[in-house]
Amino acid sequence: MNKKEMILRMERKGVKPTANRLIVACELNNAKIPLSLADLTERIPQMDRSSLFRVLTFFLQHDVVDSFEDGRGIINYELCETEAESLHHENHVHFYCEVCHRSYCLRDIQMIDMENVAMPEGFVSHGISFVIKGICSTCKKSNGVKNSFSGH
Repeated sequence: MNKKEMILRMERKGVKPTANRLIVACELNNAKIPLSLADLTERIPQMDRSSLFRVLTFFLQHDVVDSFEDGRGIINYELCETEAESLHHENHVHFYCEVCHRSYCLRDIQMIDMENVAMPEGFVSHGISFVIKGICSTCKKSNGVKNSFSGH
């Protein structure tokens, strides 16, 4: 997605495309993998950490980005795929590589529909997160690691 398309996408979500917002959105788009605040701080050195965090928080509130915890306690961010309000329900699986420490979206592996999850009385869910930990294909090839998961 080019800059012009990003501006239109943000405007459709009711977000004014300021310079900082565009920089963050374009970086998330160009990365092709989810990024943490630390990742974005490294990739966008001209923007301080607090400014990045404010943009990400604003994006979450306006469904520009989705977030998930990667299994290490670190929040990762990715652009929402849907144009409509998603309420952060893009229920797909994420994968965390224990070697290179990258997170990946596995959009082809869909999770259950959140509205069909039987919750105990009085509980209200706002999101489901599913993170698989292991070794990505790149690290597996370069390190000659064999699949050790037995499924038990």
